[in-house]
Amino acid sequence: MAHRVWFQTGVAVILTLIIIWLIMQVGVIFQPIGTVITTVFIPILIGGLFFYITEPIKRFFERRGLNRIISILTVIIIIFVVVAIFMTLLVPVISDQIRTLVEMWPRLQRDFLELLDVVLLYQDDLPFDPSQMIDQGIEQVTSLFSGLAGNIFSILSGTVSVLLTIVLIPFFYFFMMKDHERLVPALLSPFGGTFKQFLSELLHDIDKTLRAFIQGQLLVSTILAILLFIGYSIIGLEYALLLAMLALVLNIIPFIGPWMAFIPAAILALIQDPWMLVWVSIITLIAQQAESNLITPNVMGQSLQLHPLTVITVVLAAGNIGGFIGMLIAIPTYAIIKVIVINIWRYRTDFTQSFLRKTE
Repeated sequence: MAHRVWFQTGVAVILTLIIIWLIMQVGVIFQPIGTVITTVFIPILIGGLFFYITEPIKRFFERRGLNRIISILTVIIIIFVVVAIFMTLLVPVISDQIRTLVEMWPRLQRDFLELLDVVLLYQDDLPFDPSQMIDQGIEQVTSLFSGLAGNIFSILSGTVSVLLTIVLIPFFYFFMMKDHERLVPALLSPFGGTFKQFLSELLHDIDKTLRAFIQGQLLVSTILAILLFIGYSIIGLEYALLLAMLALVLNIIPFIGPWMAFIPAAILALIQDPWMLVWVSIITLIAQQAESNLITPNVMGQSLQLHPLTVITVVLAAGNIGGFIGMLIAIPTYAIIKVIVINIWRYRTDFTQSFLRKTE
């Protein structure tokens, strides 16, 4: 009987691979379906991101006695107020720093090249080749940002209408906030028995994993960006707010992101004053130690249970495959796959017994 089960499983796997291969050969036929899925998937993805970020605020108001609709409307008002404050106070400062950076770019480039010439004079005495390291760094940064631009362009061009996407995002967001408890029962209604219990636990674990990562990583990145901005402002580093906002985005990428944010800060500090680089390094080290030993353990704990080496490997591999966007979604995607595998392994005996009963 066991040999029969493995034979049927092998046949099913082979047939599945053949079907996938056939679909790939006639992919043009399914392109409209892919376009429709992309059009719906992107708003659901962004709406889900906003849901996980703001859902704790909604629960806070519900615990204070407000009904769900009023709580959701209050959250939306808070979002608009925060965006308005950001646009009013921070955007002008960031825009001014970007404009100043663009205007000063020729001088910064000249100063950097002069500094580079000094370093290259002593390259024979160094244990490494600085010119080769610089070329590799420039190539990696260029590849990263070109990949980011390409991903953004492909997302926008692959959507039937950007306007439709913008309209659908608040639509999906509102109904996620309003009816998210009904979503899982609706999805599970066609199933029964062991498989229904398996799907229920699987969806619960995926929700728990995404909630822990999105809420925790965003809070950690925000706190770290604030610490860096305070430190940069104290030492008088130019473009402190711009560098802190860049760190806020890059710090979402675990382990790799903080070092990516350090590179532009280090270059600008070195051009401004060689001693400034020392202070920037000290501030970054202090902020990283605070994040690793105090902030992350208390905010995220061990919710994802991922080894640092695994995180680094997954992020680097995803960066090579999908560029910047790949690095952003690498860890939550890996965590979801891990949850799926763990749940399948947990239910493997029940699935095998159920399959044997059906084949008898």
